[in-house]
Amino acid sequence: MSETNPLKHAADKVAKALRGAAEGPEDGVPGKPGPESPPVAEPTEPREPLPPKPDQTGPDTVSPTGQPTGADQARMAQSGSYLTDAQGTRLYDTDHSLKAGPRGPVLLQDHHLREKVMHFDHERIPERVVHARGAGVHGVFRSYGTAAGVTKAAFLAEDTETPVFVRFSTVLGSRGSSDTVRDTRGFATKFYTSEGVFDLVGNNIPVFFIQDAIKFPDVVHAAKPHPDREIPQAQSAHDTFWDFVTLHTEATHHTLWNMSDRGIPRSYRTMEGFGVHTFRLVDAAGATTLVKFHWKPKLGVHSLVWEEAQIINGVDPDFHRRDLYDAIESGAYPEWELGIQTFPDTPEQTFEGIDLLDATNLVPEELAPVQPIGLLTLDRNPSNYFAETEQVAFHVGHLVPGIDVTDDPLLAGRLFSYLDTQITRLGGPNFAQIPINRPHSPVNDMLRDGFHQTAVHRGVAPYRPNSLDGGCPFTAGADTGAFIETPVKVPEATKVRAAPESFDDHFSQPRRFWLSMSPVEREHIIGAYSFELAKCYEQAIRERALQVLANIDPELCAGVAAGLGLPAPEPTVPLAEVEPSPALSQVGHTWPTDGRIVGIVTGPDGDLDGVRAVREEVLSGGMVPLIVAPAGGTLGDGTDALTVQRTYATARSVEFDALLVAGTPGVGADAYGARDAKAGSPAAQLGTPDPRVGLLLAEAYRHGKAIGAAKGGETALEAAGIPLDAPGVVAGDTATAVLQQLTRLLGAHRVWERFPSAA
Repeated sequence: MSETNPLKHAADKVAKALRGAAEGPEDGVPGKPGPESPPVAEPTEPREPLPPKPDQTGPDTVSPTGQPTGADQARMAQSGSYLTDAQGTRLYDTDHSLKAGPRGPVLLQDHHLREKVMHFDHERIPERVVHARGAGVHGVFRSYGTAAGVTKAAFLAEDTETPVFVRFSTVLGSRGSSDTVRDTRGFATKFYTSEGVFDLVGNNIPVFFIQDAIKFPDVVHAAKPHPDREIPQAQSAHDTFWDFVTLHTEATHHTLWNMSDRGIPRSYRTMEGFGVHTFRLVDAAGATTLVKFHWKPKLGVHSLVWEEAQIINGVDPDFHRRDLYDAIESGAYPEWELGIQTFPDTPEQTFEGIDLLDATNLVPEELAPVQPIGLLTLDRNPSNYFAETEQVAFHVGHLVPGIDVTDDPLLAGRLFSYLDTQITRLGGPNFAQIPINRPHSPVNDMLRDGFHQTAVHRGVAPYRPNSLDGGCPFTAGADTGAFIETPVKVPEATKVRAAPESFDDHFSQPRRFWLSMSPVEREHIIGAYSFELAKCYEQAIRERALQVLANIDPELCAGVAAGLGLPAPEPTVPLAEVEPSPALSQVGHTWPTDGRIVGIVTGPDGDLDGVRAVREEVLSGGMVPLIVAPAGGTLGDGTDALTVQRTYATARSVEFDALLVAGTPGVGADAYGARDAKAGSPAAQLGTPDPRVGLLLAEAYRHGKAIGAAKGGETALEAAGIPLDAPGVVAGDTATAVLQQLTRLLGAHRVWERFPSAA
């Protein structure tokens, strides 16, 4: 064969790559993120960019007309030892915006901030860079009037109803990723008020990774899939994320929240929302109050356990959006109360020693209670995903009179970034004319032309002042509803790229969060850190992460170190003395069971009368009953026949909040491994119960869900190895009697006693 045989050429390349990998420190195990292993300490000696890994190459170097140039591929990439802007000018700082003093406002002249964030805003075509996967729904907000004393915003007057559109989302994944990944969730609300659009653009976590928006491109670059392989998708369990957050310890608080159960919500309906930043409210007399916004779900705050989330990602990657849409369609409208924490608007902008301009801080509710100011009800699903959910454009600068911003440097960058990103994503500057974005108040903005201009403007004088159009439009005053920025005094200061000293405390707030968790929640956090860091390739990053954890709490550090097989280091700073905040824990409360899903497991020979009765009881209790049987179709005859919603082949425990076995389930005709691998068990040949019922029950038990049995259903529990006297397991003579006890158990979300802790 010819020496140019492509098969031989390919084999030689593979052999060469394997030889190169075998020379590495891990004996050829694939997955190394870079050509060199990093040190534990941050590198400080200038050097040229690293070469590519042996398995990586790039396009041939050719001229614009396709002629080979012979240039080294590496010379076509980033070069030089020092950080520069896009024009090659060296930079001395890329972590701090240019401000009027360390605590002053961000300056418009910060060309590096604008270039860096502008480029970041346009890195995806056409989906969002972050929050690409979302689910949006319509609703209404009714104000209680309790905020009227601190703000003149018209939509917060008593009994005022305002239409809204809410978009929930994950941060890291693409539009095609899964819902139940461990990630921060977006909670963005567009209020169509009588005074213009107000957007409350928040997350399900009250703090953020960074303190200054100039680092936002960096943290997202680190958290997104590695740029060479575009994996892993929609998750933070990889080297670049942990490399960044362990070198930027200001990210520690948000990271701890993400590793807690908050990182994997049970549903959007049981998820808190936060405005993250500190805002300024202005009343009719001009008096100001600093506030933080909170969304409190009426159903309580609940999460998935990690194994549940992993199973759901495979069997139903649309789990959260399906849950949201199905709840609204069935009339179980999700509800949240909007609340505010209020603080005096002092020149220091601090409260009880907590810097209110630092977005990595929260204020414990025990120090500043959340005061309810209105009720959000989501009651209408979109009719077209693209036209509504995909084209909706939020912006933290969409404000109304009575609500103003502060000098939070993260918020300042967002005020620039959100407008800029819409230009690429929505094709030009006229995105406010897209139906989902249109204000419900008159618009006369003098803005003209541009891509996708759909308004047919009249008049000849889109400028002020004018006489040719009769002087219209006229400027408004405070007495006619104008938005007037709060006249906050800016102290005399020097232009600097710096952060105030109060931004240097990166561990006291994470320690408060850790100490506020229940034992089971702490175990989940240790498990999450252990899983994520074990997925990192580089040993140095694991060691660095353990040092960060040691500065939070020795129990946390020791637990993760044991999972990684590494020694637990000693803290490098004194452990902060803080009081726990019980409001941060999700465990120990009782919540409504509206919209909860109860699986009723039965078969043709099961207790069908009991199934009919318990189904009605579930519906009357505002919950959703799903009948699970060996095959589809109906059970029983005539008008009393029961429709089967799930079969043993299609049901998985992750879909249900509780299971009730009514009678002996029986065995499905497809209960063999070649048809359904879940039935590939010797038990399938032994009669009842079906092994898939056993899997269903065992998973539910393992995930701490309430389980009940009646009229012979106990045999299925025993076959699954579930003790009838275990916590959260109920047996009784009738299905309805069992349901009453299951409903009480559902109020706590899970049977937490089933999760023993190391302590």
